[in-house]
Amino acid sequence: MLPKTNRIRKKRDFETIFANSKSLKNSLFIFRIAKNNLGLNRFGFVVSLKVSKRAVVRNKVRRRLAEIMAVEEKSIKPGKDIVLIALPGIEKKEFSEIKEAIHNICSNL
Repeated sequence: MLPKTNRIRKKRDFETIFANSKSLKNSLFIFRIAKNNLGLNRFGFVVSLKVSKRAVVRNKVRRRLAEIMAVEEKSIKPGKDIVLIALPGIEKKEFSEIKEAIHNICSNL
């Protein structure tokens, strides 16, 4: 689980990141990456109704993404805000497939 200091929760923070970020796209998700001046990485997750109408499924996807990013956080240089936007179809993928896709993108950061 990500520590509270590494989470993005406020709407204002999300808006700032969406306005001032670069994006990387995969078939499962979109990474939005922006610099911060905090000296640590922060992560936010967006799983919309397009992924699933059921909250249980959306929360499961969000928990999976958070768990994977807690491990991958060590390999990313500090000072970045990263928002992962889940795309439809991610709910059908296995945990290992999602983990591998995130690892491939995080190795380039």
